[in-house]
Amino acid sequence: MRAAVVHSAAGSLLLTALAAGPAGGSTGAPGAMSEREGTTVAAARAAETGIRFGACTELPDAPDSLRCGTVSVPLDYAHPDGKQIKLTVSRVPATHRDPHNSKRRVPRKGALVFNPGGPGSSGMYFPLAGAIPQWKRIAAAYDLVGYAPRGVGRSAPLSCQDPEHYFKGPALAPVHPSESYKRERIARAKAYAQGCAKRSGSALRHYTSLNNARDLDVLRAALGEPRLTFMGASYGSYFGALYATLFPSHVGRMVFDAAVNPDPAQIWYRNNLAQSAAFEERWTDFREWVARHHDVYGLGTTAAAVASSYEKARTRLAARPAGGKVGPAQLQNAFLQAGYYDTYWPSRAAALSAYLKGDPRPLVALAAPVTRAAAEAENGSAVYTAVECNDAPWPTDWKVWDRDNTRLARVAPFETWDNAWANLPCAYWPVPRQQPLDVRTGPGELPQTLILAAERDAAAPYDGALELHRRLAGSVLVTERDAGTHGVAGGPNRCVNGHLEAYLLEDRLPDRRASCAPRPEPVPTAGTHPGAKPKPATRSQPVRG
Repeated sequence: MRAAVVHSAAGSLLLTALAAGPAGGSTGAPGAMSEREGTTVAAARAAETGIRFGACTELPDAPDSLRCGTVSVPLDYAHPDGKQIKLTVSRVPATHRDPHNSKRRVPRKGALVFNPGGPGSSGMYFPLAGAIPQWKRIAAAYDLVGYAPRGVGRSAPLSCQDPEHYFKGPALAPVHPSESYKRERIARAKAYAQGCAKRSGSALRHYTSLNNARDLDVLRAALGEPRLTFMGASYGSYFGALYATLFPSHVGRMVFDAAVNPDPAQIWYRNNLAQSAAFEERWTDFREWVARHHDVYGLGTTAAAVASSYEKARTRLAARPAGGKVGPAQLQNAFLQAGYYDTYWPSRAAALSAYLKGDPRPLVALAAPVTRAAAEAENGSAVYTAVECNDAPWPTDWKVWDRDNTRLARVAPFETWDNAWANLPCAYWPVPRQQPLDVRTGPGELPQTLILAAERDAAAPYDGALELHRRLAGSVLVTERDAGTHGVAGGPNRCVNGHLEAYLLEDRLPDRRASCAPRPEPVPTAGTHPGAKPKPATRSQPVRG
């Protein structure tokens, strides 16, 4: 199915020189230098200034152990002395405490910088992971560092529309949309793209994955690290790979978790099609699990029967939204989250079961828009859109989108059109696009790196991990077999965590590839608690998570 998706998109990506700007050269403006030279200037300045860490006033619920600061980076690396933007940074210093031997003091190995993906996600709370048992050995040796990338949170935030109008609900989500519905979504996509340009002006073009990679080098310098130790999850793996290509001599250790396919031809239109196909497979995994627990949920003894129960709920919600807030679109978003993390399976199945039995409250609790989160969600959506639209050429002819997504929806209806609508502003993007960088390193150019992947990950299909493994010489791929949770580092799989710790703490890696048995399946419950995993990517960040 995935191969068919790629071939159906062949020729549809408009890789025209007229539509794309340079990926790594200068802008050609008077007084400009190359972005590489500009990064060197900015990094030297950051190394001298450092980061002054203090109370996390932007995170009012943060414990005292979490300290925050800022680092200045150029908006445009071709003009490093021009406009500066401040990125917020958080840190918990290495504890030096061995969780298995209280008498042993663990020596510090440096700072571990983390990005959770998106584009549009913040890593400001990441350093608190050191309190989790799976992270304590790493937290003993490393300062855990998180940050909000450019555009996110208080880091020169982007916005494309009034957050008060961001959550539109209850709403429909047709899997085979009518022509009139398509025209409505085209109009909304055009308006959204224009809103991004109106609210951000000339700065909009500078929110790119390449600039995220350059910002990472400035952050490295500001932290006083001669070489970067970095973990990027999902989309974070992509600009981590860009960093490895641009600054191989600055790399210490790099972990790519839930790796995105970095092939320039896949960035980003084709990656979205591949993702929609993969979500169909993951949707089947979920329905098969629910069917195995018919005695708990009563939703059907086969995957097809569970699908019928889901469609029954969609039909009812279209006629009468639950709680006046949850329609088919909100239902689809709640169940899309189950495609990211299987810890969400019990709560989604229980809510669907209760709704069909006459109790809508669990479904409303899970799926209704949280209005107090509208500003954060709108900001995430704006950054996601700006980065992906700026990064590469996209088809500008609606007929291409219509053809490819109509074909795909015949075999992968669950996610296809919802994903297309989220990305359609890129067809009408008012800012010049870049050509994607060819991620690639030769033998000896880069220290050994670690790639982690779940074999059935839908948000970052496994083909992407294989492609990144081929492109980074000396990389090692560890696969969680027959599993689909999006992001496997620091989770319940001891085998995966063992490889992660051996690499970060002892510089030990297996030969090229290794595999781990899957984690246990979720335990069915009738409750609706979503579990302890971090909040997954929502429709504001549909691809990388």
